[in-house]
Amino acid sequence: MKNLPRLFPVTFAILTVFVLGFTNSGNCYAEKHKHINLSDKGLPFSDGVIAGKTLYVAGQEGTDDKGKLVAGGIAAETKATLENIQKVLKTAGFEMSDVASVTVYLADIQEFGDMNKVYKEIMPNPKPARATIQAAALVNSARVEISVIAIKQ
Repeated sequence: MKNLPRLFPVTFAILTVFVLGFTNSGNCYAEKHKHINLSDKGLPFSDGVIAGKTLYVAGQEGTDDKGKLVAGGIAAETKATLENIQKVLKTAGFEMSDVASVTVYLADIQEFGDMNKVYKEIMPNPKPARATIQAAALVNSARVEISVIAIKQ
């Protein structure tokens, strides 16, 4: 019981630090993250989000500047998709050589070879880590969608 009066100030100080840290953490997301949006398409997501030295690029499709899928099949869509990724990277101050991880979604895994041929031509060496999967369906009836994570060195 003798130590109770001394315990209160220490407990109060620890609690105050915790509460201040907790209440200020709500604004940390907005302060530490920068959102990249190439156009105001009214979509419920950002094209990219920068967190520190890392850029997370949302899945991009092979669309033209008007948002329509390019004609020409999987090769043309892959090329346009990677060009759209380059636009997000450039807007965020990153380059293709900063890409560390890639996820490729294909509507038909049988088109892997044609996609991979274009991918190899565009992606710089050393190639980033990559996963490729077949999706049951992609938005806008796209043949390919690609998302990347880039890290500034």
